[in-house]
Amino acid sequence: MPAKDLGTKFVCYKCQTKFYDMKKPDPLCPKCGADQRESPALKPQPEGRRGRLAAAPKVIEPIEPEEPASASEEEEEDLDSFDDDEAAAESEEDEP
Repeated sequence: MPAKDLGTKFVCYKCQTKFYDMKKPDPLCPKCGADQRESPALKPQPEGRRGRLAAAPKVIEPIEPEEPASASEEEEEDLDSFDDDEAAAESEEDEP
């Protein structure tokens, strides 16, 4: 059970010593003397890092699928032209 009368519990950011601040105004590590208010975890990040994260997300528009009916019409046209080519080749072969 934590001791509530000892103040706030800290873990020193320099030497990782666990200690209570004993309700003193300055939370100083008893082992290395580091002021815990100067912890790098408490400092705000530089503006450059926040600026990139706050950028608006890109919107990707969906691609509309092509209609299958138009594709089958193109295939039929290709087949018709293929049949015409075969007929022309056969007529040329028949002529001496």
